[in-house]
Amino acid sequence: MTLNRLRLLVLFPLFCLSALAVDLRQQNSQPAQPTGSGSRDQEAIREILELERQSKDAAVHRDPEFSQRTLAEDYVAITPLGQVITKWDTVAARKSGQLRYDSIEINDVVVRVYGNTAIVTARANVKGIDLGEEFNGAYRFTRVWVRRNGRWLAASYQATVTR
Repeated sequence: MTLNRLRLLVLFPLFCLSALAVDLRQQNSQPAQPTGSGSRDQEAIREILELERQSKDAAVHRDPEFSQRTLAEDYVAITPLGQVITKWDTVAARKSGQLRYDSIEINDVVVRVYGNTAIVTARANVKGIDLGEEFNGAYRFTRVWVRRNGRWLAASYQATVTR
């Protein structure tokens, strides 16, 4: 495995909260699959999709404050290689500036709502530069959001490399 590929596999979850650039007008898959109480779920889906859009902007602009605000204190990400990444690992990676995303393309987004929990599944294609070396790759991922004290926070994330 090349050093670039290894870095991509390790660092991909660090931008995971920032991965989704959702444009519902262009989305090929169904925009969201709500379960439960109808209009309340639809509002939750809109909120989650907006957070995901903001996440993409935060990744491109390397904004650590977005991660500080939107990751739960007990946030855990699992990389494609099995490493565990915490909220503070994510914030530190953003602050260091070693990682730059040039493009993030998301498709096949599905949001499911279960009360105060929302699960996002999607595909991501990313390109960027890490420590001066270019990388790119395709992934499938799952992110779990929880509503705490009226705010949505990302609690968990896991990515898998696809071909």
